[in-house]
Amino acid sequence: MTDLVGTPVSRPGVLQATFIPRESAMAWWGVREPADLLAETGLPPGRPAVCRFAVPVTDGAAEAIGPREVPVRLADLDGALPALRALGRRRRAETALGASVWAWREAALLAGDDRREEEFGALAARMPTAAHCVLGPDGTAISSAPALLRRFRQMVHTRRELGAAAVRADLRPYQVTGVAWLRALPETGGGGILADEMGLGKTLQAICLLATRQGPRATGPHLVVCPTSVVGNWARELARFAPAIRVIGHHGPGRGLPDPVPPGAVVITSYSVLRADAATLTEISWDVAVFDEAQQIKNPEALATRTAARIPARLRVAMTGTPVENRLDELWSILNVTNPGLLGGRARFRQRFGVPIEQRRSATAAKRLGALVAPYVLRRTKSDVAADLPPKQFVTVACSLTGEQARLYRDAVDRAFTDGLGTGAARRGRVLALLTSLKQICNHPAQFLGDDGDLAGRSGKLDRVTEMLSEIVADDDRALIFTQYRVMGELLVRHLTDTLGTPVPFLHGGLDVRRRDALVHAFQTDDAAPPVLLLSLRAAGFGVNLTRAGHVVHYDRWWNPAVEDQATDRAHRIGRRGPLTVHTLVTGGTVEEHIARLHDAKRALAGAVSGDSAAALADLPDERLRAVLTLGEEGLL
Repeated sequence: MTDLVGTPVSRPGVLQATFIPRESAMAWWGVREPADLLAETGLPPGRPAVCRFAVPVTDGAAEAIGPREVPVRLADLDGALPALRALGRRRRAETALGASVWAWREAALLAGDDRREEEFGALAARMPTAAHCVLGPDGTAISSAPALLRRFRQMVHTRRELGAAAVRADLRPYQVTGVAWLRALPETGGGGILADEMGLGKTLQAICLLATRQGPRATGPHLVVCPTSVVGNWARELARFAPAIRVIGHHGPGRGLPDPVPPGAVVITSYSVLRADAATLTEISWDVAVFDEAQQIKNPEALATRTAARIPARLRVAMTGTPVENRLDELWSILNVTNPGLLGGRARFRQRFGVPIEQRRSATAAKRLGALVAPYVLRRTKSDVAADLPPKQFVTVACSLTGEQARLYRDAVDRAFTDGLGTGAARRGRVLALLTSLKQICNHPAQFLGDDGDLAGRSGKLDRVTEMLSEIVADDDRALIFTQYRVMGELLVRHLTDTLGTPVPFLHGGLDVRRRDALVHAFQTDDAAPPVLLLSLRAAGFGVNLTRAGHVVHYDRWWNPAVEDQATDRAHRIGRRGPLTVHTLVTGGTVEEHIARLHDAKRALAGAVSGDSAAALADLPDERLRAVLTLGEEGLL
C-alpha cells in the first residue's frame, strides 16, 4: 500500500463516508453495521454491498493499513447529496458521524457552485483518509483526495446537466460515470475512445453527452458517423432519449445539409457518405464528432480514416467494443483520429509498442502503453459493471462431414499441395484461397460447388443445425444464426424455411436501412414474427439490439474471435432478462477445429494482441500446414 501506513481511518462506533466513482454513490461504513448508524443519523440507508478499502488490519499482534473487503451501504448520489447538505452539527445523533462524513458534506455544498475552486483545493488538503480510501483498479493504492474530489464534482455536475437536458433515461451508475468521463475529455486532451464492452449502452452515453451540449453550450452542430445499418438506430435512440434535439439525416441519394447547420443539431451520416462528401463535411466546424463502431477507422490508410482525421471538431469521440481486433496499429489509427499526436508517428509507435508487445509479449511495453492511453480510453466489461446481466453459456457443437464433403475436402487439399503453393505473397494468396474453399466445404457442398440441388443429407453441419433449431422453436424460444457468407445464408434460408415451416428472414449488407430496421423491430416486438433470424456476421455484427433471442448460433468461423464476440453481444446486452446460449458449430478433424484452438488461445491472452488466424496458418511451412489441413478420422460420419 502507498502513503497509508500509520494513518488512522476510523474510530469505533463512528460512521464513515467514501465516494465510489464506479457506482456513482456514497459508501457508508464503520466498525458497527452501517445500517445501525444510518438509522441514528437520518442519512439514506442505501443498499448493502462490499467495497475494497485500505483500512487497519491486524497481522498477528500488529495493526497496519492494508486492503480489506468492507461491508458498506451504497447510497446513490441523487439521495446522498441532499441528505449530506442538510446535516447540521447540533443534532444529537450526528455525534456518530466521522470526519469523512463532514468532509463529503462540505464537498456536496461546494459542488453546487462552479466558482469555488480554491475551497475545493483547501478541502482536499485536509480531507481524512477514510474519505478517499477506496482502492484503485490495480488494488495497490487508494485514490488521492484531489483526484476523487475532481471526479465527485464531475459526477455532480453531470447529474445536474442531465436533469437540465431532460434526458429521458434512467441511467445506471456506470453510465453516469461514462457521461462524466466524456464531458471531461476536453480537459484531458480533446478526445478519446469509449470502449465499453458491447451491450453496455455506449450509444445512450454519447446521446447524453450531446444533450448536455445544447443551447449556449454548443459551439456548433454535432456529427455522428456510423455504419449504414446503424443510421436508423441512431435516429430512433435520439428521438427516444433526447427528443428535444434536432436530428438531420445525411444519407441516401437526395441528401443535403441546411446552410448553416444549426448549433446543437445532430447530423447522422454513414462512413460511406463520409468518404463521398468529405469536402462538405470537413468544411463545417463541429462541436462534437462521434465515430460509432470505430473499427471502421482502424486502417490508417483507408479513405474513411483519413477523412475522419480531417473533421474539425472541439471533441472527437470514438466508440467501439473492440479497439484492437488483430494488431496494435488499429489502436494507433483510432487514437490518431481522436487524439492526434498522442502516440507519435506510426513507425515510432510500432518500434516502441507494436513489435515488443505483439512479437515479444513484453509486459513492460504493455504496461507503458496502458499508462499512456489510460486517460483517453474508458473500458468497462459486463462482469465489471453489469453483474446482474444474465450469464452466457458457450457450447461447442461437434459436427461431422458427409461422404461427399470428405471427398471434396481431401481433393482440395491434395490438389493444392500437388500444384504447389509457391512462395512469398503469391503463396499467401493461394493458402488463403485454399482455407476459404475448405471452410465452404465444411458448410455445405452446394456452397463450394455453386449448385442448386437438394440440400438435406449432404452436410453434417446443416443437418445438425436443423435439429438444433427445430428444438429451439419447439421450446417457443428464439435464435440468431450468423454466417460470414451471403451464399451460405441464402442456402440456409431456403432449407430452414422448408424444414421449420416458417419463413426465415436474412439480414445482410444488400438490404436498405428501412428493411434492416423492420426485420430487427419485428424480431424484438412481434410475437407473430419468425422465431429464427439469419444474419450476415459483418452486416449485423454491430449496432443491432436483439435481446429477445435466447440462442446465438455461429454457423461458420470468422478468423478473428473478437468479430464473433461482437455478434454474440447483439443478444447479450442491457435489457436481456434470461440466460443466453451461444452455440459454435465446429467440424471435427478439419481446419475449423484448428481455428477453434487459435481462437481459444487468442482469448486467453489477457490484453495482449495476437496476429490474424488466417495469416498464422498462411505462414506455416508446407509440411506443418498440410498436417493441420489433412482430414482426421474424427471428421467423418
